[in-house]
Amino acid sequence: MLKHQQVNLNMGRDYISAIVAAKEAFSSGKTKDVKFRKQQLQKLFKCVRDNEAGWCEALKKDLNKSTTEAVSAEIILVNNEIVTAIKNLDQWVKNEPKKKELATITADVYIRKEPFGTCLIMSAWNYPFLLMLAPMVGAIAAGNCVVIKPSECAVHTAKLFQELLPQYIDPTCYPVIVLDAKDSADLVTNNRFDFIFFTGGTAIGRIVMRAAAEYLTPVVLELGGKNPCFVDDSCDIRSAARRICWGRFLNTGQLCLCPDYVLCAQSVRDKFVEEIKLALKEFYGSDPKQSPDYGRIINERQTLRLKKVIESGAGKIVVGGEVDVKERYVAPTVVTDIPADSAYMQQEMFGPILLVVTVKDMDEAIAVVNSREKPLAMYIFAKNKKLVKKIVSSTSSGGVTVNDVVMHYVPHSLPFGGVGESGMGAYHGKYTFDTFSHRRSCLVDGNPEFFNSLRYPPHSQKKLSIIRLVLMKNMQTPGFVAFLQSLVGLALLGVLIESCATVCVILNQNV
Repeated sequence: MLKHQQVNLNMGRDYISAIVAAKEAFSSGKTKDVKFRKQQLQKLFKCVRDNEAGWCEALKKDLNKSTTEAVSAEIILVNNEIVTAIKNLDQWVKNEPKKKELATITADVYIRKEPFGTCLIMSAWNYPFLLMLAPMVGAIAAGNCVVIKPSECAVHTAKLFQELLPQYIDPTCYPVIVLDAKDSADLVTNNRFDFIFFTGGTAIGRIVMRAAAEYLTPVVLELGGKNPCFVDDSCDIRSAARRICWGRFLNTGQLCLCPDYVLCAQSVRDKFVEEIKLALKEFYGSDPKQSPDYGRIINERQTLRLKKVIESGAGKIVVGGEVDVKERYVAPTVVTDIPADSAYMQQEMFGPILLVVTVKDMDEAIAVVNSREKPLAMYIFAKNKKLVKKIVSSTSSGGVTVNDVVMHYVPHSLPFGGVGESGMGAYHGKYTFDTFSHRRSCLVDGNPEFFNSLRYPPHSQKKLSIIRLVLMKNMQTPGFVAFLQSLVGLALLGVLIESCATVCVILNQNV
């Protein structure tokens, strides 16, 4: 029987003083030094690599994750985030020169990347290693201090964060605090941070955003939602079923990116369900409960929630449906004939339950998706390129993957984040660095004082005419003509300046 062990997490141990110390550390300017940031990232890299077995063991105890899944879906992704940041940090931190306007032609115009200050990162329990460290890498790279708040639900992983991180990275700049639900709410409502990054459910996301609004603190909310999956009859049904099966039951369905419900025509449904059954047997055997590759629900409370949905009587269970609360086991479950107002369709499943919704055609499927809140992800299986383009252009989601699932999360070149109720803000690779950086607009003026005579009073119609000619852009003016106008304007400006200078010389001579 798989049980959580009793683990001492030092819950709430003097976290106020840790926050104060982190703020003082940032004020000292310590984390603004790029060399220091690189050193900390290198030490974090060593923490990840030196303790891979320990991280895998903690994830096994918390979620029954196999070593392969822990390494491929969490550790490697964090490893690569760190390597990307270290290799590119010198380039990322450089001032970014920007295009000049004619009025600032002699000025130095650029964007400076600056840290926000002391940031709070609150991670979720479903991927407790990845969702804590991936945003943290960008926060460190950007020069912030970070208050690290892992989920208390993933007790073994949280305990390892408490034990290991202070041994590798600066514990004052990057303190680890673990709190229960009540103290977590107090953390965001009673303390002021310069930036908050939250990964979790929509309900808690609203609490975080309300608390942030008190101080106008910028936030990133990585939430979730019911992710639709279009399966068109033009696709390879077997391939689609295998990929959807993998994505839906990955981490026992406890993934915000999981395909939540499939939309397909009646002519596709039965074949699709049969292929899902075959894929399940291939992946997890005839008894998934005994499979070393099939995980467990995080705790009994979440298991009971899923049990209640399954036992609601809505829909037709065609695969699975078994629940063992004490073992935190929910079998891979597939449900068809689902009423629109059923419990299945009123919440994100966040568990190993795949819903198959029958529609007349893909137009009806689009209407179903658009009648709901915007999802974090959307999946389309179709060989018909026109259909794919139509679905993408007619809907909205945080991200989209065509002919696969989940994989748009992987490339560092793509930002990951939600839209609407599925979240706000994005991260991954340089996008994480940008998220945790304030882009400060800078202009260093190079104009001699006489060059500014046009904007100083006393004003005149002649000055205004030159200002219009030099500065006002026109939609219909071709680029070359606009360039000539600028030259004429500069010439007139020069004449005006020269006239002013001549007057000044004459006045000085008379004096």
